[in-house]
Amino acid sequence: EIEVHEVDPRAEDRELKDQLLRKYSGYFNSLKQEFLKKKKKGKLPKEARQKLLEWWNVHYKWPYPSETDKVSLAESIGLDQKQINNWFINQRKRHWKPSEDIQFVIMDSLNPHGASFYMDGAEC
Repeated sequence: EIEVHEVDPRAEDRELKDQLLRKYSGYFNSLKQEFLKKKKKGKLPKEARQKLLEWWNVHYKWPYPSETDKVSLAESIGLDQKQINNWFINQRKRHWKPSEDIQFVIMDSLNPHGASFYMDGAEC
């Protein structure tokens, strides 16, 4: 006579799950922490946005803060420098149009020898 033992597949699944959790729970917890860190932070605090906009309004003609400005802003409003950099990048893309004067200054800096540009036969 052969004895047939019925095996509950759910019990085997639970046992395997328990073994895996015991073995890898530390790894799962560290992965969970990493995912939580990388979660999108959302909008900046209102006070931080106001302070950045104040700087923006004062320096509207050339809204490129120096590294010192960025460090100072970051410390005064409690953000990290990457957040400051990203805010200025987005702000310039969305809200800044360089004046014609600045465009000429940029063009002159690209042309260090003082040579004139010619377009359609007219000197610029």
